[in-house]
Amino acid sequence: MEYALAVENTPDSIPGGTGVLLVHPSTGETDRIDTDFLKTDTDSFLVVSTRTTAREVMQKIDHYGVDESKAVILDTLSVERGYSRRSAENVHYVSAPDDLDGIVSQVERFLDDHDGKLRVSVDSVTELIYYADEEPVYEAMTDLLDLLAEHDAVGLFHLAEEVHDEPTLERYVELFDGTIYLDEAGDVTGEF
Repeated sequence: MEYALAVENTPDSIPGGTGVLLVHPSTGETDRIDTDFLKTDTDSFLVVSTRTTAREVMQKIDHYGVDESKAVILDTLSVERGYSRRSAENVHYVSAPDDLDGIVSQVERFLDDHDGKLRVSVDSVTELIYYADEEPVYEAMTDLLDLLAEHDAVGLFHLAEEVHDEPTLERYVELFDGTIYLDEAGDVTGEF
């Protein structure tokens, strides 16, 4: 299955099973790329949110005109921070951002429970590393990429460039099928 990739300076489409790394400055405006990725050529999508709550994710996708009826959100923050959690069919929770097994199993559940063209956004890998250390996160991202391949889905994984040393950055770039680079000026380049 082919998926349209509506991100400037990248291929027009990518095959199912493709994991894309979005390397960006910490202050970079990634919402535009993320929402363009999610709203194009998609039947259902899952946002794994490690930086914002489910409510904030819904506000973002609404602001950018993404069809929220296609959205499923995995909120990794609210339980740990003691925020109120609104149960909904399309919102799920894990206990904390370092619950990597819980995150992987929720992604697997989403992929098992939905049909058609499926996309996953992990925002962000950098936050996961902050909470859970690099090696377990690397292994979890490998597991997620395997799940994408198994279900013919595609994924976009955010990584803040200046937070990580060069070997860590290179290791993640090598793990993924393609990399989108966003610079401070908002310019985008892709390597696939």
